[in-house]
Amino acid sequence: MSRFGLSWGWRGVPVAIAAMALLGTAGGVAAARPSARAAGGGTVTFAQTVGNTPNYIFPITRSNSYVSGNLALLQPLLWRPLYWLGEGTKPVIDPKLSLADPPVFSRGGRTVTITLKPYVWSNGDPVTSRDVSFFLNLIKAGKDNWGGYSKGSFPDNVVGFTVRSARTFSITFDRVYSKLWLQDDELTAIVPLPQRAWDRKSAGGAVGAYDQTAAGAKAVYTFLDKQALTLGTYASNPLWKVVDGPFRLDAYSAATNYVSFVPNGHYSGPIKPKIAKLVEMPFTSNTAEFNALRAGEVDYGYLPTTDLSQRGYFKAKGYTIQAWPSWGINYLVINWSNPTMGRFFKQLYIRQAMQRLVNQPALITHTMSGYGAPIDGPIPLQPKGPLVSAVEAHNPYPYDPAAARALLVAHGWSIVPNGTDTCSRPGTGAGECGAGIAKGAQLAFNVIYPSGVESITQGMEAWKSWASTVGMTVNLQSLPLPEIGQIANPCTKGPTCTWDLANWEGWGYGSPYPTGEETFSPLQTGGYSSPVNDANITATHVSSSPGAMFAYENYLARNLPVIWWPNAPAQISVIAKNLHGVQQNALGSVVPEAWSLSR
Repeated sequence: MSRFGLSWGWRGVPVAIAAMALLGTAGGVAAARPSARAAGGGTVTFAQTVGNTPNYIFPITRSNSYVSGNLALLQPLLWRPLYWLGEGTKPVIDPKLSLADPPVFSRGGRTVTITLKPYVWSNGDPVTSRDVSFFLNLIKAGKDNWGGYSKGSFPDNVVGFTVRSARTFSITFDRVYSKLWLQDDELTAIVPLPQRAWDRKSAGGAVGAYDQTAAGAKAVYTFLDKQALTLGTYASNPLWKVVDGPFRLDAYSAATNYVSFVPNGHYSGPIKPKIAKLVEMPFTSNTAEFNALRAGEVDYGYLPTTDLSQRGYFKAKGYTIQAWPSWGINYLVINWSNPTMGRFFKQLYIRQAMQRLVNQPALITHTMSGYGAPIDGPIPLQPKGPLVSAVEAHNPYPYDPAAARALLVAHGWSIVPNGTDTCSRPGTGAGECGAGIAKGAQLAFNVIYPSGVESITQGMEAWKSWASTVGMTVNLQSLPLPEIGQIANPCTKGPTCTWDLANWEGWGYGSPYPTGEETFSPLQTGGYSSPVNDANITATHVSSSPGAMFAYENYLARNLPVIWWPNAPAQISVIAKNLHGVQQNALGSVVPEAWSLSR
């Protein structure tokens, strides 16, 4: 499993053109201005990125709400997971901010025993092992709606739960798995929930132990999910007032997704909130956010790409300009099932030639204003970590038009620079174009990409120009992002299967151990399917050896299930000079309890 990055989807949800805070441009009007600074610790105003707003409060999050607006900026401020993702900018678990002590493995690693730290709910009840079993029962009941569900993984692989004491419990899995995978990907999904307040089937019903039967758990899950879909009651619903996180909800607008928090006076964690209020301010456009930022109405905002020239203005005012790193990857999706071009894309040498024509350093410098990181495979190269293999670190297919041309010539193509190459030697033998490619077939394909995003447009135009030097014709079409999302899906036949490539998707990991069971499945990568890749992914689940991860990433770095593309940071943050204690977490977590304001 993999979770999200700040402006991305989370655990099984693609980036879908990612950091719109960084990349997007649009006009519009700002949402309502925040209230004046409160007394005491003061009010911090944080800018929500456009389209990534908090709109689902229940921690077993629906697939269509599985974005950081909920999974970083709403739920964890109220309900803490067992293990906190991210320690500063390092993509690791932070033991200090975790709700539980490190897991203890037994039975060869099949059973894990965990002890909760002495936290309490805001109503004074202790956080107990029973609250963990309540979560497990509910997530089993609601797994088909849960955005993090991957068949066979959590919670399907949990076969036993034993309460050892009020704060100690054991979980048994269906087999021995990699300890890294279990700790970083499986156990981090667990969020204890207040059983003594939430185990009910209706708003007026009595609290019971309904979750301990499958039917009862389904009824409780259905009730809580329905409550979470009633956004207008978030601030008043007594359910959502029982929290164990550092904040509690103060106000919420269903119309605008404005949300504000105040400290939870019963918070048991190591860092007590220093500010009096946190406001997460929605905006109808990046232009509106920029105008509010320039007007001094936002303490912690972001710069859209078109406004990066204003960095000097904000620095002169004392603001900190800082890229928020993303533990993620970016790529162009290939339609492997396209009835015409699919046979071209299935030729590895054609994909290699396409990749050889992507000048990632130039894209980072000239279209991303220097903010970005190269992507050479499924494991992020930045922030640097121990999971990057030597193969991926040295890029198997760096920009090299001459190498791209040589590949095409060696496989039977007649090269027409600034024109369109044609297959002159059809067939499946050595030196021939490959299965299904007829004599005279042209090497031309279409790419759809989001409209209104200047840096992406520039990048696509650059790739088209580079490709043309070896006679590879790239036809570009810009479309609204939602339309691309409807078109560029895995398919087998029919009118919706005619897209070739799409620049709309990347992946933001929210786990220190970025395995590929969701990322590089046929569902997420245009129908790509490989038994070798499937076996490699399975090996990363059962082996803790670095070699298992290296084998997985090396295969995909070389096999090119997608066309690798440089990755943007989550956003270019603009932070007021009197806001202190901010650390931008590569796994997307935010820790506003550590923030403080100076006068």
